[in-house]
Amino acid sequence: MTRFWLIRHGEPVAEARGRCYGLRDFALSDHGRRQMEQVAEYLRNEPITAVFSSPLSRSLEGARIISSRLSRPVKVREDLTEMNFGDFEGLPYDEIAARYPDTYRQWMETPSEVQFPNGESLSDMRVRVLGAFAEIRRECKGETVAIVSHGGVNRILIAWALQMPDSGLFRLGQDYAGINLLETADEQISLRLMNHVPAEV
Repeated sequence: MTRFWLIRHGEPVAEARGRCYGLRDFALSDHGRRQMEQVAEYLRNEPITAVFSSPLSRSLEGARIISSRLSRPVKVREDLTEMNFGDFEGLPYDEIAARYPDTYRQWMETPSEVQFPNGESLSDMRVRVLGAFAEIRRECKGETVAIVSHGGVNRILIAWALQMPDSGLFRLGQDYAGINLLETADEQISLRLMNHVPAEV
């Protein structure tokens, strides 16, 4: 049995609010750091052997909080980043709607089918995320690991585990500091927990 704790990063700084950000690098807010401390506390008794992380600050900072609590190394993987939104990166949503009305409409109506200008499509992102996950599965077979990344990464992995079509991907809630648990044994895969957010104490 190999177990994967899939963790979305905590709340980012206020500058990120109302903006499109995938590769745009925002740090965690103070609240986001507290959220990740709660995640670390929740996982404190898990036999986690390694903590994998996206290189983006909002994920890496949280991964380091968890790794410090568990005394486990952080392994950074570039292919665990969020969607590359291309020309939309960093723009307020109302500005995107005004400047790119057709693409914005498609994004809102059929988000799994849009190709972001000078960025990725969902199919592009899926290839790299599932490739990264396959390598982690091979490297850590029989172990328990944590992967701290992004809502989009978690949705792709959960949808893959559940054999969901792309059209259902965005029905999967992934809150800040949400925790998911996938278990794999040979080719059998089960989702044991989804989008659990530890309560603050």
